[in-house]
Amino acid sequence: MSPSVTPCLTCGKRNPGSSQFPGVCRICVESIPWIRSPRCLKCGRHVGCPDCARSSEPSPIICNRSAVAYTSVMREWLGQYKYRGNERYAPLLGLMLDRAYLTLKEEKHSALLSRKPSIIHRSWSADLLVPVPVSDSRLMERGFNQAERLADVLSRRRKVPQLPLLIRTHHTGKQSFKSRAERLTDMKHAFAENPAVTTQFADWMKREVPLNRPVRIIIVDDIYTTGSTIRACAEIIQQMGSDYGYAVEVYSLTWARS
Repeated sequence: MSPSVTPCLTCGKRNPGSSQFPGVCRICVESIPWIRSPRCLKCGRHVGCPDCARSSEPSPIICNRSAVAYTSVMREWLGQYKYRGNERYAPLLGLMLDRAYLTLKEEKHSALLSRKPSIIHRSWSADLLVPVPVSDSRLMERGFNQAERLADVLSRRRKVPQLPLLIRTHHTGKQSFKSRAERLTDMKHAFAENPAVTTQFADWMKREVPLNRPVRIIIVDDIYTTGSTIRACAEIIQQMGSDYGYAVEVYSLTWARS
């Protein structure tokens, strides 16, 4: 008798499994809407981006990269994890986010080589991961911070430390039901420096920060929609770096781009 095939995590069918994403069948993996060539090099969107095109304000982040387009299927996957508490999705979503990190890593390393082709650079890598925090009420409701879980997977795979540098100062409600203008207003003063890790961050900066380049910090979240959350977090991180006398390059990685 042939061994039984475990049902796929995402579709429930007993199809042959994927070696890249354990627990998920090959058919589901082949249908993942990866963002391989973003149209907008700033926010990483896979189609034209009017928001970045019309914005005249300087951005506090270098760029965002996302693993997948936020299709109805991806919305269901995230919903199973984020709202229904199916924690079996955590490793899957983290592995998917890792692809976005590799995309960013390859892009930045290629850019370094093109500027100074005569110099052999070490492979580009981030120095620190910072998950977007959730409010206390949201943490009690879900029992976990999905951005922190994503950052955990990436941190272990790429040996990049993570620190909860930020706290959420107030609950902003579900952003998925709000307009772009409402989201931008909501995010003003929604985050602050986390006093519990201030000393740890200062010690890390003194010990680990390279002297010949800016510190590379990546903000991690599940979805990039308007970018208001990422920008609000990045502004605080930029200020923290400035307070300690260090130049900081802030990037963001999200699992999905809407």
